[in-house]
Amino acid sequence: MHPVQIGSFSIGGGHPLALIVGPCVIESAQHALETAAAIRDIGRRCAVPVVFKASYDKANRTSRLSFRGPGLDAGLQVLADVRAKTGLPVLTDIHEPSQAAAAAAVVDVLQIPAFLSRQTDLLVAAARTGKAVNVKKGQFLAPWDMRYAVEKIAAEGNRSVLVTERGVSFGYNNLVVDIRALPMLRELGCPVVLDVTHSLQLPGAGNGVTGGQAQYIEPLASAGVAAGVDAVFVEVHEDPPRAKSDAANALRLDALEALLLKLKRIDAAAREPVVTAAPASRGPS
Repeated sequence: MHPVQIGSFSIGGGHPLALIVGPCVIESAQHALETAAAIRDIGRRCAVPVVFKASYDKANRTSRLSFRGPGLDAGLQVLADVRAKTGLPVLTDIHEPSQAAAAAAVVDVLQIPAFLSRQTDLLVAAARTGKAVNVKKGQFLAPWDMRYAVEKIAAEGNRSVLVTERGVSFGYNNLVVDIRALPMLRELGCPVVLDVTHSLQLPGAGNGVTGGQAQYIEPLASAGVAAGVDAVFVEVHEDPPRAKSDAANALRLDALEALLLKLKRIDAAAREPVVTAAPASRGPS
């Protein structure tokens, strides 16, 4: 596996479990900075490398009336401030090829949203920045189909690719995670991320918003780490019901540390070699 260097640490290739975490959207400059500082401190206490994530624009909200974020220019200024003041590497989504260069000047990881994971021009623009690229697997794609997205990026000379599982459509307003998809994605030779909170969305199931099942964050995250993912992606908020995006599937910020400590223990157990007993000698007959 080709590990991906992000800031002072690497993801994949046997490196420690990493965490990609933050609010779904930039709600305000103060909120982003305070959340990032809290996340940084939790990561330090747990000795887990952390990438801060937040979106400057949620371009795929269910309703046109929903909050989308501060926009490209103002949002990137917030992320630059977070990066400078907390020392955390930063990840954000891009939605159009024209956004790639501007975002790459500020953040450490460019993320391709799941709905856009087949968009060649977007993947190529992200790859050409030279920054790490996290591609979320479309809800409509099989794990092996992600090879083509990876190939589009690698063809531009960029090997810093992460692939993220975030559930697959299962009937109306529902997603499921097939745990088999995680080792299948690993076969692509890229670090694998499990987006726990987005996998627990119920798309469009609310009244003009996406629903969710945050009560299943712990078991799903535990299963993914046990299956050997290289990083876990979690959206957090200090008061999820008040979050301006993804309120129904966000983890409470004050629950993050306990979850992270549990995931570290599972990760340590998952890395232990499997010892197969030698067959007993039958001796002379």
